Amino acid sequence: MAKEDKLDRSSGKRDLNKYMSIIVTIITVTMALYHLYTARYGTPVALKHRSLHVGFVFVLIFIIYPFNKSKKKYVKFVDLGFILMSIYSTWYIWNNYISIVRRAGMPIQKDIIIGIITILLVLEAARRVMGNVLPMIGVVFFLYSMYGNLLSGRLAHRGFALEEMAEYMYLTTEGIFGVPIGVSAQYLILFIIFGAFLLKSGVGDFFNDLAIAIAGKSRGGPAQVAVLSSGLMGSINGAAVANVVTTGSFTIPLIKRIGYSSEFAGGVEAAASCGGQLLPPVMGAAAFIMAETLGMDYINIVYAAIIPALLYYIAAVTMVYFRASKKNLQGMEADEVPDFKKLILAKGYLFIPLLVLVYFLVSGYTPTYAAVFAIISTIVVSLFKKETRMGPKRIIEALELGVRNALGVATATAVVGIIVGVSTRTGFGSKLAGAIINWSGGNLILTLFFTMIACIILGLGMPSIPAYILTATMAAPALRQLGIPPLVSHFFVFYFAMMANVTPPVALAAFAAAGISGGDINKTGIQAFKMASAGFLIPYMFVLSPALLGLNSSMTQILLVAFTALIGVIALASANEGWFITKSNWIQRLLMLGAALTLIKPGGYTDLIGFAMFITVIVYQKLITSKKEDKVFES
Repeated sequence: MAKEDKLDRSSGKRDLNKYMSIIVTIITVTMALYHLYTARYGTPVALKHRSLHVGFVFVLIFIIYPFNKSKKKYVKFVDLGFILMSIYSTWYIWNNYISIVRRAGMPIQKDIIIGIITILLVLEAARRVMGNVLPMIGVVFFLYSMYGNLLSGRLAHRGFALEEMAEYMYLTTEGIFGVPIGVSAQYLILFIIFGAFLLKSGVGDFFNDLAIAIAGKSRGGPAQVAVLSSGLMGSINGAAVANVVTTGSFTIPLIKRIGYSSEFAGGVEAAASCGGQLLPPVMGAAAFIMAETLGMDYINIVYAAIIPALLYYIAAVTMVYFRASKKNLQGMEADEVPDFKKLILAKGYLFIPLLVLVYFLVSGYTPTYAAVFAIISTIVVSLFKKETRMGPKRIIEALELGVRNALGVATATAVVGIIVGVSTRTGFGSKLAGAIINWSGGNLILTLFFTMIACIILGLGMPSIPAYILTATMAAPALRQLGIPPLVSHFFVFYFAMMANVTPPVALAAFAAAGISGGDINKTGIQAFKMASAGFLIPYMFVLSPALLGLNSSMTQILLVAFTALIGVIALASANEGWFITKSNWIQRLLMLGAALTLIKPGGYTDLIGFAMFITVIVYQKLITSKKEDKVFES
């Protein structure tokens, strides 16, 4: 069983026997090669390509994940039935594609029967991989599409027959095979495979070593190492939970060793891993999804993401430092920290795949093309030294790991396709937007608050990328109706879709971290929530001041807004930890919290008030510290 399966408490994979493991390897490698080939040379038409992607995913899920809690090493007859139906569902589209196109809107009975079966396959696959929450949401939305005519008020609609919805979900690119699964088939799987190649080639270990070299000796160094290394890997990984179990198995024991609690160690790792998806260049592939959705160039998304992501990580590092100062925790021993210069000279070449990726993306090549060449460059770079060399065996392992890591995201996007399809068909998204604005009375701050709550609820228990797609469909329209630019609206909902991973009571990233640290799940969730608190403040900052995303602003304006926001997140870190120069009492903590909140909107009297509160605490603590030092000197 893979390491991540043992550490992730939500894992329900069966222990496959030797022969079933070989079958899974063959299928995963075939699927990976298919996607790499089509990324380079072009895909079939959308419905065919997406249905084949889903077919591969479902066959693997029904082999790897058991029907119930039994973990027998062989596939049962019920699993075999699901596998055969998954294959037939895909074959039916490929074999009858021309006929399906010609009779669009006029389905035959066989279309409807197979459509219903495919919907059930989607829900069952999601139940096995993710539990009951997301499939139940899918069921509720599907029932809403059929019986919305029984409702009254804003959410009512005319209602659609089962036959209509079965065809819409199965035989069009608006339902199961809509944009969400298209994103999974075209972008996500390639970047998840790329992340797997980086891990197998030793880049993950290099990131850890690099983080230790940079921050290992500093106060609370191992926790800062976790923040840096998890951020680097999380940008590429695409899933907060997967990143926790990948980097956390190294960083969490390191953090605990110098005196941090198990819960804090897990919270640091969860918050850092979650934030990786806010960090360019890859952002867990969100940058490409956002670019496609908004019709913008990828590079513009990256530029917009840089300052908010840096603010998030500065806040996390600052909080770690304050906690270490409060508890008088030191860094790592000098002999445990690699020399930065020697490390770069010895292993700096492992950065080349990332540079190749960025070069192709910035040069205007498609993300899929860039991902393929980044993977190829990883293999080439790994050959430079024996310890990183990827032979056929490690390449096959990387392909298999990448596809396995993509299964959960792909399944979630298929269910999200049902939800988005219903939303489009019934107008639910615009109805929800209207309801949010109605509840808020058109007030911007209240609209932002209600949208935040909606995004967190929609994102609970769901992988980050599908959560973003769902929230962008459901919640972003409310912000756009108030005149907020589309890019700002999408970044706002994206941040809170990510924050759902560290928001109790269903903080999946924190749960995975607790599985490694041995800490209490709920306390770890609270610590992760605190560590990620800047992520709940920053979106309000860039909505109220889009210059933080670099929109329609001069460099002077951008720097001024960034500086104000920087002071705000540092003040928030101080309020959370009760420390700045020395221990803060409750009045000083309230002043720091007030500074953080008033600095949300740069400019005017709020800035003056915020800076005044911030400086007041610093001056007071500096005076107190100086008096203590004088007394020590006199004695």
